[in-house]
Amino acid sequence: MSKSSRAPHSRKAARYRIKVTENGPYLVSGGVPLSQQIICVDADGYAHGWREGEKYEALGEYALCRCGRSGHKPFCDATHLQVPFHGAETASRKPYLEQAREIDGPDLKLTDAEPLCAYSRFCQRAGTIWKLTEQSSDPEARKTAIEEAGDCPSGRLVEWEKDGAAIEPEFKPSIGVVKVPEEDKLGPLWVRGGIPIESVDGATYEVRNRVTLCRCGKSANKPFCDGKHLEG
Repeated sequence: MSKSSRAPHSRKAARYRIKVTENGPYLVSGGVPLSQQIICVDADGYAHGWREGEKYEALGEYALCRCGRSGHKPFCDATHLQVPFHGAETASRKPYLEQAREIDGPDLKLTDAEPLCAYSRFCQRAGTIWKLTEQSSDPEARKTAIEEAGDCPSGRLVEWEKDGAAIEPEFKPSIGVVKVPEEDKLGPLWVRGGIPIESVDGATYEVRNRVTLCRCGKSANKPFCDGKHLEG
């Protein structure tokens, strides 16, 4: 696939940055808007869409908890200095498309980078996104597949037109604190709109339209979420 799933770059997005600190928090600069984002559930119990919850005070710079132990979540309160927290980054530095497999349907192509999965479960509705992609000559299947890929906060799943154009939702640069309502759990940080994420060593991860960052401290794919927050 020749075209990228990266977010379109804008001058506005360029002023924002998230810095991963060594065994410490995420340092956010540029005044990135921060709010709670709640996963909606349909009548059949499937994840379907999002709604905004609490909006946090707009600050020019702030630190977000990465160890999962802060008493002032989502913000850091330096608890990481008092508890064992090993925050070494283990995620691949390969671009998204080099990590993803392709599922080729009649009217859509799906790319799927499983290591990025945050287990938000938007992909399960209506028979799963993989089957919907294979049935994408049907207008309803195509529409639902695009919805499911667009709702995937981690960017694991991206639908593409057959001409190679990525079908991405439009996001303003922002961070969502994900809440899983039926389990009363706080999920990852949903980074949207092409905000650069800088590693401890100063390298910048591929800039994408949407990714999810671990904030429970347990991910085996740091700094990205791998769903470990659902384990307890």
